[in-house]
This record gives sequence, structure tokens and C-alpha cells, in this order.
Amino acid sequence: MRVVRAGLPGRRGGARGAGGDGAVAVTFVVLPSSGGADAKAQPPTKATVALLEDIALAAEQEPSYGEIRDDQFVYVDSKVSYAQYQDGKKTKIPPLHQLESWQSVDGTRKGLLRETGRGQWASDPQAQPGYEVSTNYKHLATLPTDPDEMYDWLRTTAPKYSGQQTDQATFVLVGDLIRDAIVPAEQRAAFYRAVARIPGVTLVPDAADAAGRHGVAIARKDPDNPTIDEWIFDKKTHAPCGTVPRD
Repeated sequence: MRVVRAGLPGRRGGARGAGGDGAVAVTFVVLPSSGGADAKAQPPTKATVALLEDIALAAEQEPSYGEIRDDQFVYVDSKVSYAQYQDGKKTKIPPLHQLESWQSVDGTRKGLLRETGRGQWASDPQAQPGYEVSTNYKHLATLPTDPDEMYDWLRTTAPKYSGQQTDQATFVLVGDLIRDAIVPAEQRAAFYRAVARIPGVTLVPDAADAAGRHGVAIARKDPDNPTIDEWIFDKKTHAPCGTVPRD
């Protein structure tokens, strides 16, 4: 993932698709869901909270991208797959393929996505009035840096854009905001510290991303579907590796 100068590569028509995770292997899954409370979810364990604190500290120490201007674009080169789910059957994950995206730093310009096997297409500007979950850098930089304030913002915002149970919607929203974007270090750290307060969040000591790389995962069981969403991190550096749904 990097910031590039103004301007995009040449465009041609193509099918519409989804965004990806910066320089990591990612799997996406879209499943039906419903609202309501997840009464069975327990608070994260001390080990889970400690891991999320380590991840937050690592995020705060990430090298700076330097000056980021509104006329630039965020470039993300991903290896992605799209999980296929059917009732009563094991989730299938097709082979990984490349997805590249160029998104405007301030969200006011059209972006571009290029995906192996699907061509390339323009994406609409993200800076829309009243849209609180945009992943453009300028918007993310306005979010709270205090973990308490971030948690409150997430809990208030997530249900507006999801039919999922609130805790799950909050967990998913964090993943959506950090997955394929450059997030300022203070906000990224606040995201992880806020996640440490979500009931049902757990630690997976050994997990593998879609590319087969092993790490430690932060996970949450989706109460509406037979899957567990995992965010995988390097065991030593705590850098993000990718996200996968598990049966």
C-alpha cells in the first residue's frame, strides 16, 4: 500500500467488483444477517486485550508515509478471493488473484480498480455528504484517537449501515475501514483498542491467511451465520496479514 502522485493509469471498461486489503492476502464473504442483541457474547479475555494492545502499539510505530496531499491517490495491491457459502456445505475459497485499486486521498475524485479476470473499472468518489464510513484518508483522519470516543463512535455508527447485531456490526465496520485504506497511526491504534471492548472478540493462537501464511488472529463468531471472521497478524511484528472467514 502506498500513496502515489495525482493521476490514474489508463482506463477501459470492465465489470464491477469489490475492494481489497493492502499488500496482503484477503478473503471476502457476503452473507445474510439480522439485527438484535448477542446476549451470549462474553467480554474479551485478558490475553485477547493484551494482543490487541500489542497490535495497537505496533500500529503507532508504523513508518510515516510523509506528507499526504489531497490530490494524491492511495494505491493498494492485493491478493484476494471471494468465499462461496451455501447452506449445509463447507465454505469454498477459490484460488487467489490480483486486485489493484487507486483511491483518492480526499475522496473527491473517481478511483480505479483492476482485477485479474474481471478487467478494470472506475469507482465513484467516496466523499459524499453525510456518509460516515468512507475509507478515504482525509475522512479517516477526522475520526477519534481516544479509544473510548472511538468505541462510542463505532457503536453509534455501525448500526446505521448494517442489519447485523450491534457488536458484530461494530467488529465488521472496523475491518471494513482498515482493510484497504491508509489509516493515520493514531486512528488505527484507537480502532484496535476499541475492538478490545467488543463482547465476543477472541484470540486464535495460530491461524493462516488465504495465502497460507501463519500468524495470530483476532476473531469474532458471526451470530447470524456459521462463520468466524478472523483478522490475522504476524506473530512477531503484529503487522496485518489478511482476513478470512472460517466455518
